[in-house]
Amino acid sequence: MAKRAVFLDRDGTLIEEAGYLDRLERLVFYPWSVDAVRVLNRAGFAVVVVTNQAGVARGIFQEAFVADAHRHVRERLEAGGAHVDGFYYCPHHPEATVEAYRRACDCRKPQPGMLRRAAGDLQIDLARSFVVGDRWHDLEAGQAVGSRGVLVRTGYGRTEEAAPAPGVRPEIIVDNLMEAASWILRAS
Repeated sequence: MAKRAVFLDRDGTLIEEAGYLDRLERLVFYPWSVDAVRVLNRAGFAVVVVTNQAGVARGIFQEAFVADAHRHVRERLEAGGAHVDGFYYCPHHPEATVEAYRRACDCRKPQPGMLRRAAGDLQIDLARSFVVGDRWHDLEAGQAVGSRGVLVRTGYGRTEEAAPAPGVRPEIIVDNLMEAASWILRAS
């Protein structure tokens, strides 16, 4: 049987927004992030990080750094008794300075390719899942596959909330990931 999942945007949702995160010392967790992921784990949700990483396409950092950052996130979560079931990222951008990454793809949010790939890899039921992010394109990707969206006001969330995106309808807008996790538990 396919499982439920919560897809989390990384920057601005799980960790603090740092522009192009290019050094591990700039990777800062929100104080509630580990607890929120642990709550979702204990409720039986798969937790999956889906993140656009255009810094690769722009030549700001290498894909190896993305792997290092995700290893750091995994270790920090595990130290707090939480875990992520999968990390998915898109290194592409249609205006990339690094030619190998210059393309329109189906994985760069708002396209739902990362969610579909995770669903296949991890046996996830997208219709019973949620997407949590601080940008409208996070929720748009989820909406495209029938998942329910939660906008958080951290990161770019307050700015996004002030300028609603046409056709994108969040289930709810909350202050942070812990509030999103609490709402998801009540709504599922």
